[in-house]
Amino acid sequence: MPLGLGRRKKASPLVENEEAEPIRAGLSVPGMDGLDGGVIGLGEGAASEGLPPPHSSMRPRLIFHTQLAHGSPTGRIEGFSNVRELYAKIGEAFGIPPAEVMFCTLNTHKVDMDKLLGGQIGLEDFIFAHIKGQRKEIEVYKGEDALGLTITDNGAGYAFIKRIREGSVVHQIQVINVGDMIESINGHRLIGCRHYEVAKMLKELPKGKEFIIKLVEPLKAFDMIGQRSGGSRSASGVQLGTGRGTLRLRSKGPATVEELPSAFEEKAIEKVDDLLESYMGIRDSELAATMVELGKDKKNPDEFAEALDQTLGDFAFPDEFVFDVWGAIGDAKGLV
Repeated sequence: MPLGLGRRKKASPLVENEEAEPIRAGLSVPGMDGLDGGVIGLGEGAASEGLPPPHSSMRPRLIFHTQLAHGSPTGRIEGFSNVRELYAKIGEAFGIPPAEVMFCTLNTHKVDMDKLLGGQIGLEDFIFAHIKGQRKEIEVYKGEDALGLTITDNGAGYAFIKRIREGSVVHQIQVINVGDMIESINGHRLIGCRHYEVAKMLKELPKGKEFIIKLVEPLKAFDMIGQRSGGSRSASGVQLGTGRGTLRLRSKGPATVEELPSAFEEKAIEKVDDLLESYMGIRDSELAATMVELGKDKKNPDEFAEALDQTLGDFAFPDEFVFDVWGAIGDAKGLV
């Protein structure tokens, strides 16, 4: 049966600002006496089907060290299970509104998109919080079909620039940088939008016309001023975190300590994330991980397509993209 034949679009409501990680929500916390080999993850904190989350007294007590990326004393935070709660704890520790936190990086204070905190934190990772800095309004002429931007989001309502392609339209504009939060486009406020919504809006802007984009850049330390990163892979940043466990933050259910991804999963997630960037102009390792988990045990692409429709139907992925993702998962199996 050809891919997509008989697929039905699931009529599920959109959940505002929710991380795309529904299938991992059933993992439970009890029995985690030793955390050395575990992993923990975050989301929005909605209850999942199945067993109720364990009582707070039964959950492992995990304490993380954190600083503001532009410079601050070291704080200690604990007791969070999703990204919004994490930002609230950071706000409490440093006496700032949680909405000031744009995103976090792990083990480096630099705006390094390869160290971006996503849906999981190593048990010994050091968290650096990047907060809002200068606002800027820029008039951009869209001289090509693509602007050269890759968009991601923080899981709490802020979409920001993760990559700028070298030689692209935006690459020529030195005041636009990786890490800049996209506040509005042509007066349309984007706070609360997901990365794919912002990427779609940028893609649909008419070629040959100007548009106005309002950005907020992360507050920078003195040693970061003047730097511009293209979001490429970098070995920069002190490797403070060495623990093998991971705290996974998820959209549904409590944070959990999990085993680290297998070699196959790591390769497959990277390949799928590359496809998300190629097709949709976004990078989202948690969405990629969800797609890998949905596809790794499926027997054919039609089963995989049906699973995607049931779990991630709101994305309405085209058949060509689904087939490429299926192939990438299969390729990753052959590399390990």
